[in-house]
Amino acid sequence: MFLSFFRKKSVDKENVGRCDVNNDFKDVIELRDTVYDLIRTIKDPEKPNTLEELNVVYEDGIKVKERTSGKINVIRVEFNPTVPHCSLATLIGLCIRIKLERNMPCPIKLDIFIKAGAHTTEHEINKQINDKERIAAAMENPNLKEMVENCILEED
Repeated sequence: MFLSFFRKKSVDKENVGRCDVNNDFKDVIELRDTVYDLIRTIKDPEKPNTLEELNVVYEDGIKVKERTSGKINVIRVEFNPTVPHCSLATLIGLCIRIKLERNMPCPIKLDIFIKAGAHTTEHEINKQINDKERIAAAMENPNLKEMVENCILEED
């Protein structure tokens, strides 16, 4: 059950090479744009707005880093909670992680962080949203899972 949340559920095996970032600047931009397009539509847990509309996520907050030795693309996503004491910052980070892990067309390594200085407990939250065991445990909680699913649901 734990691993089912980390499988790339929407991976199209024919397009896996699409994310193969060599040193081609165009590929890096395409990968960054793909990530942004996926996370910008995530709904805020408390408001009727998307994370893009609230400026919680922004294009400049997505960085494509050097690939791992196994040729896995490394993506760093920075987000900015609306207030420094936002009680739902961890949930927002969880939504970003789950949406990307389910929908990226290729394997990626994700590093998700709150913008430096933007939250009173940013270090603790950053640890939580980048810890696989904590993510798995969170997604086993039915109430939390439902909240995540509602936030990442794509509207037609």
